[in-house]
Amino acid sequence: MLPTDVLNTLRALSLNERPLITPLPDKDTSGKGGFELGQKVQGTIQAQVSTGVFKVRVLEQMLHMQLPENLKSGDVVELQVLSLQPRLTFSLSASANPLSSPEHLSNTSLLLSALSQKPLEKNFVSAIQSQPLMTEETSATSAPDTTVLANKLHDSLSQSGLFYESHQAQWIAGSRSTAQLLLEPQNQLPPLSSAPDVANNVTGTVATAQQNNPLSNIPNPLQPIVQQQLNALETRQVFWQGHAWPNQRMDWEIHEETPRNSAAGYEEAGKQWATQVRLDLPNLGEVAAMLRFNNNGLSITLDASGDTTRTLLGSASSQLTAALAERGITVSSTLVAPHGKS
Repeated sequence: MLPTDVLNTLRALSLNERPLITPLPDKDTSGKGGFELGQKVQGTIQAQVSTGVFKVRVLEQMLHMQLPENLKSGDVVELQVLSLQPRLTFSLSASANPLSSPEHLSNTSLLLSALSQKPLEKNFVSAIQSQPLMTEETSATSAPDTTVLANKLHDSLSQSGLFYESHQAQWIAGSRSTAQLLLEPQNQLPPLSSAPDVANNVTGTVATAQQNNPLSNIPNPLQPIVQQQLNALETRQVFWQGHAWPNQRMDWEIHEETPRNSAAGYEEAGKQWATQVRLDLPNLGEVAAMLRFNNNGLSITLDASGDTTRTLLGSASSQLTAALAERGITVSSTLVAPHGKS
């Protein structure tokens, strides 16, 4: 979910809850002076350079470090090497003078570390409700209302809780209503017991549990959503799974991508967003539609597993292009390809 170097540092710190010590950037530590990952070393305070900044001798090297202000010349600190790249970094294990106010990782850092170590329960967003988006079965003579289906898809992803914090900002700005915000999973949790005797008895237990297990701060039903949020931030992609109509599963993917360097107008296009819908239809077989949006317009790729289906898609592509043009959407290219070649 998070970049590997960040995860490794968070894991190491959360296990010992020690402050992060990094030599100040005005001193060259590029040689790393024979330090090894995990190595435990002693540092001797030589002098205080300024408030909270000390000159420390470590393995015959003189380093400037930010340390607790109550240390003084001659004190010895126990350090452990956490990383060598991109910068030499230590954790503070102990000192000759016990710290009057020991530093600890913030609750947020501990929470992120705990989430990073918990297996991702699912990498896709589920439909809000178990029933299909379209409740009436379609037939050969009754095609689904695509406008209604598009709106339901939008609502299903929007109300999934994945964008809850962004929606809170919109609510504060007045662009999202309270009723809309209440539809998201974060506001669907059962209320906590407010009985005074229960509250008084469990206060200490809850506080201890939150310290021992940072994940206890997040209700169990919401933990997969928070994991999905972190995963989406890192991978820049979102997966949705559900049923478009009865007995018809649909997979939907949205991701950010960079256009190929060889593509015409690459410099002007910039980054683009792509969305793909995959269906296994009773008569047409496996079909998929990939839409790519950038500054040059919309690029459409349709693929299918069968030759007959590809022929049908090819003959209907001009109709699709014309319908999009009527709605002011510029189509830069269309392609019908064999399944899996898009």
